[in-house]
Amino acid sequence: MSVNASCGSVSQERTLSSLIASRQAKRPKLDDVWRLQKASIQLLEQQNLCGVLREVEVEEPRNCGLSSILSSNGGSLLGCELIHQATLLSIPIVMLSVKMVLERLMEITGTEGEEEADEDKRRELLTCSQRAQLCVLLESSKDLLSQGILCPKLLWQEYTRDQISFGSGNGCHATSKKSLVFLLKFLSDLVPFEPPQYLKVHVLHPPYIPVRHRTLLMEYSSLAKTRLADLKESVEDMGLYEDIAAARGVPVQCQAARDVDKAVSLFESTGRISTTVIEASIFRRPYFLTRFLPALLIPRVLPLKADAQMRFIEALKNADKIPAAQYSSYLESCQTQRKRQHDRSVMHFDASDDPLEVLNVQLQEFTQLVADGENGEMAAQLSRISHTLSILFPGCPDEIAEQAVIKLHIDPPVAHELYAKVINIILRNFCQCVLDASQANPPNKQSPWASRFISVLLGNKHLLASLIQRLWDLFHKQLSSLSTAQILGLAVFLVHLHTSMSHTSLIQLVPPILTGPVPVEEALSAALDCTTKTHMLSCVRLCVAAVCYGFCRGDLLPKHQQQDYILSNLYKKLLYLIPRLLPEARMTPITAEVREAEDQEENLSDLWISAKGANSSWKKTAWYLWRRNAFQQLQHIPKYQLSFSEWLVNELRVQRVEDDLSDSERQEYQRWACMEHYRYWPEELGGCGGDMRSTFSHLLSGIMDQQFSDKSLRKLDRIEPVSGTCLPDILSRLQELVYEMEVTNLYGGWRERADVFDFLFKFVSQRCSSTVSSISLNLGTQLSLQQIIGTWNRVLVTLPAVLFLKVKVKEGKMTLDCDKLIEHVNQHQRKVCSPAGLLPRHVTAHFLRGLLFASVYCECPRIEINKAWSQISLLCPLLLKSTVHWWGCLSPGLTSLWHSLCNGEPLPEELQILTDCQHWAQSLGNGMSSRLFPQASALLLGSSLHCAWQVHAGDKQGFSEALNMLQPETDLQHQQVLVFLLFLCVNDYLSTLLCPQEKIYPNIKDLCTDLLSLLVDSADWLLIFKPSEHGVYQSVTKVTSDEFTRLMPWAFYSLLLQQSAELLSRAARCPGFLPTAITAYIHLLQLFLEGDTTPAIEFPDEHQQQPSQILRCAKQFLLRWISQISPAALSSCHLRQLESQCADLDPEVAAALSVHLHLQNPSPVMDFL
Repeated sequence: MSVNASCGSVSQERTLSSLIASRQAKRPKLDDVWRLQKASIQLLEQQNLCGVLREVEVEEPRNCGLSSILSSNGGSLLGCELIHQATLLSIPIVMLSVKMVLERLMEITGTEGEEEADEDKRRELLTCSQRAQLCVLLESSKDLLSQGILCPKLLWQEYTRDQISFGSGNGCHATSKKSLVFLLKFLSDLVPFEPPQYLKVHVLHPPYIPVRHRTLLMEYSSLAKTRLADLKESVEDMGLYEDIAAARGVPVQCQAARDVDKAVSLFESTGRISTTVIEASIFRRPYFLTRFLPALLIPRVLPLKADAQMRFIEALKNADKIPAAQYSSYLESCQTQRKRQHDRSVMHFDASDDPLEVLNVQLQEFTQLVADGENGEMAAQLSRISHTLSILFPGCPDEIAEQAVIKLHIDPPVAHELYAKVINIILRNFCQCVLDASQANPPNKQSPWASRFISVLLGNKHLLASLIQRLWDLFHKQLSSLSTAQILGLAVFLVHLHTSMSHTSLIQLVPPILTGPVPVEEALSAALDCTTKTHMLSCVRLCVAAVCYGFCRGDLLPKHQQQDYILSNLYKKLLYLIPRLLPEARMTPITAEVREAEDQEENLSDLWISAKGANSSWKKTAWYLWRRNAFQQLQHIPKYQLSFSEWLVNELRVQRVEDDLSDSERQEYQRWACMEHYRYWPEELGGCGGDMRSTFSHLLSGIMDQQFSDKSLRKLDRIEPVSGTCLPDILSRLQELVYEMEVTNLYGGWRERADVFDFLFKFVSQRCSSTVSSISLNLGTQLSLQQIIGTWNRVLVTLPAVLFLKVKVKEGKMTLDCDKLIEHVNQHQRKVCSPAGLLPRHVTAHFLRGLLFASVYCECPRIEINKAWSQISLLCPLLLKSTVHWWGCLSPGLTSLWHSLCNGEPLPEELQILTDCQHWAQSLGNGMSSRLFPQASALLLGSSLHCAWQVHAGDKQGFSEALNMLQPETDLQHQQVLVFLLFLCVNDYLSTLLCPQEKIYPNIKDLCTDLLSLLVDSADWLLIFKPSEHGVYQSVTKVTSDEFTRLMPWAFYSLLLQQSAELLSRAARCPGFLPTAITAYIHLLQLFLEGDTTPAIEFPDEHQQQPSQILRCAKQFLLRWISQISPAALSSCHLRQLESQCADLDPEVAAALSVHLHLQNPSPVMDFL
């Protein structure tokens, strides 16, 4: 029965009263009420609703019993009929009841069908009958309201209940045009009467309308929106889950908070984002972005275990419903809230919420997600892991987010137990993830789970520093004990750590074994030791795994991005280790055509398959990797090139005793590397390009640079790698190359040998010059220079001695040229001699052998030896003095060598004089007076006496008596010999002052005193203390070091102040003593002002004075003798010069000189003296 039919005329039907009366035989009993109601409903099924409503409005029935029934059940019967009709029509009962009431209202007022009537007619007052009917209608409506049929709240509930029917295309309104038109016409009629909240519901949640009838819906929506605009109501202010009955006057923010609670509740119960939220993110985007998300993303202290709201936020983030910037801001704000709570010490966790246990569970869940390939859930799980890590590693409030440098201690203290457990859990789970992910796909087809995982770790600098520290310990100390799975996992971890940190923080090793802060890959590569067999095997396993993974991971990327996954330092370690450990890799490289053919058959994914295979050894994988074209082609890129110099650094650190190769195998490998591979390898790839001299230069530089490598090795392992390294082997390679050059040069004459000669001295000169920056050397510079010359001397004695003497053609004859040798000794060897003024025995012997060998290339070797030695005696006193000192042990060997070179000829005269002087000095020391004075230089004789004194050091009395035989007052040559001897003894005395605990020369002071007593009346002995006025003794400056020359004023006063008063009185009367004493005092004062005091003076013996005491006593001594000296002893001009020198440093001494000058010139008479 249709609605229209039900609203037809009632004149043709029986009234409700008559129907009930015909069924009423007698007064019903109370128990029959429900039976009567049921029967009445059956009768009503054939009546129209308008007629029923009119029937309810008639006068009260005459039958009182029936009246009571109607009063109690009439409204209920009408409601039941409305429900029945609504069910048949498939429309909401509320709509049908409102429709019926409105039609009856129009019928009473007489406006039905009078749409064209005048406005005045419409405004006429109702008649009495109309008012009565209207009252009855209102009573009926009241009954309907009491049943909930016309209740506004129930209207919303009814709409919500039937939303599924109206929201889909299966409802009656979607299949019947008549029902659709009725529905939309009904909604349109309600627009002027409905509250704003109801209109918002219909606009935001419209029923489903077929496409062909969408215009009808648009008309209704326009009408409703116009009505809302008139009422100044906004559709966007309505919530997603709004309760209409409670929505009036509720702020938008409160409604948004309720929407969030409802959405989170639904997500918690269903595990999915509700459709309402998804639709709002699309169709109500302004409300979703400006109301809903701000209410959802309110910063808070995130719980340790993810709650429903955290999971809901992660789900929205994974569905791209939350902007990235807004999400990042939310996380930062939450971290700030957590830090603030942490600072206030109000952060507490339940005993069940152990952070370490929670992290372990979260990492296991992440491992399962990686194994299952659940990429969508990984981000949410990583967010939870990041939050837990931020609790375990809270960091400092003022920690810089982008810290430029992270300090890495190579010998760290014991790590915190909790931190160590966290790091181990992270690495262990990462290794497991690598294995699980590799079971399904090769690295180039895996999701970016590894890089995302590393990114989470990089966000916490405290955690990152501890993690890198742990990796250093594993690589440097525990790598050999790790399993294959752990090696693979750590290799992958290192690759992604390098890729993620390539443009962020740098690593500073402490102590700094590397120059400056370096990338993390370079820092951790320094932990990979290749000095022993065990270390080499462990290192090659890790490097093979990392490089194989890098090739596979970047297989599908552009070439410039592929290199991001291949660590250059690990690649270069393979270039060093694979040929060393696999002899087959030293063979001629495979041709490019063969490699390209192999690359076409197998892709780079096979590298990782081979690396992780259970039955694959590292040798098989390394050999497979070595043959790949992609691996070999990387050597053309500069950062992946292992240069000859880098190879030498690695090889020189290998411990021969613990090497994987035997001695013969190591020599075979080194010959291949030096003489075959790098010698002919192109220069642009790090080789020598076939240049023999370049190969020689690289070998020599590598040996000289080992001192710096030794420093790093000592810092790393706290061992002294002086013995046991491959230095002797590399020296052998250098010798082999030199002898090859010598054999080659036999056909080229001396020109090629002269080139080698010049190169050697130029090489060591450049090394020393780069270290020495000033005349005054500090302690660090002195040590560096000593190390350079010490290493050079080790190389020097292994090379042919003839290389250090040059043979040149002069006037058509071959002659010796010692200029370079003399220059080398004076400029470099002299500065680092220990003890000062004495070359090492093996260096002295090597130079002398070179002199003998080179002389045989000349026409007259004897003459050339004499000329060369005369030049050395004059210009290189250090070599002369050292030769005299070592002549006793060197002469037998040199004599034998000379005899073999010159067919038994006696030694040249200049060398024979060395023997004669030695015999003379020994006989003099034995107390035998000899009138045969050797014809030799004063320095040679003085050096011979110095050696004799060292032999007779125990017989002080006898040697002192021998010195008296020389009688310096009668023979000038004797006096010069004794002055040179005094200089050598003062030099020894200064060594004793600098190193008193060593007691090198215990009786040297007594010998100096004896010499002073012989020379004190002569002014010559003062010359050795005047650097600029040596005269005939100028050569003494080239015997000792510059540092000793600067310290001579200290030796002067230290020795002089210990002499007797008589000797001091004699010294003061010596010509030139006072100027010398004043100059020495000024220089001594400058030494103290500049801080040039030695640490050895902190341990003086019982007779030695402290430097401060020497300075004070020197001043007192000087002031006393200035006052006692005769005014005529010095000219006024000389006094003024001395006074000006003392004016700035010691005004008191200057004043004493000024007084003395005033006494000398009481009147202003010009002094022309």
